[in-house]
Amino acid sequence: MFFTIPTILTWTRIVAIPLIVGVFYLGWNPSLQNLIATVMFVTFALTDWLDGYLARKLNQTSSFGAFLDPVADKFLVCASLLVLVHLNRADVFVALIIIGREIAISALREWMAQIGASKSVAVHMLGKLKTTAQMVAIPFLLYDGLLFGLIDTGVWGTWLIWIAAILTVWSMIYYLQKALPEIRKRVK
Repeated sequence: MFFTIPTILTWTRIVAIPLIVGVFYLGWNPSLQNLIATVMFVTFALTDWLDGYLARKLNQTSSFGAFLDPVADKFLVCASLLVLVHLNRADVFVALIIIGREIAISALREWMAQIGASKSVAVHMLGKLKTTAQMVAIPFLLYDGLLFGLIDTGVWGTWLIWIAAILTVWSMIYYLQKALPEIRKRVK
């Protein structure tokens, strides 16, 4: 199921990365660049919900889609974080926490799947909260201005990305604790 509608939507998140990054190299008015990058990020991030919904609705779920979906999400978030660090809108420490956790937990899940214990590191509400905080913080930081003349998205985005970093560490600890019994069995 390489070219189903849900999988194509997932691929668009990967294709979006150079487009979002490229907006900041066009030499346009910074406010216009911020707006375009924000709209693109939000649009492509919404495909995460849409591809899952369509996969279930159209009965087009696949193991390839289940693999590609979180990879696309992680690429989109990590690339956006790197852009934000480059633009001095996000702290490099936050980016290292979030990107490092994604690598560590992806590796942990891969290993747990290989040993037949993937259920011990199944997605938990903490991971979903972390993702939600990231997916709100990133467009706020990309926009970097006053929204509706009231909301300073830079300030709110900074708070939210730090909250996401805290949730990132918390969820990583949670997943490691859940995997620890299996790890202890295998490491002896």
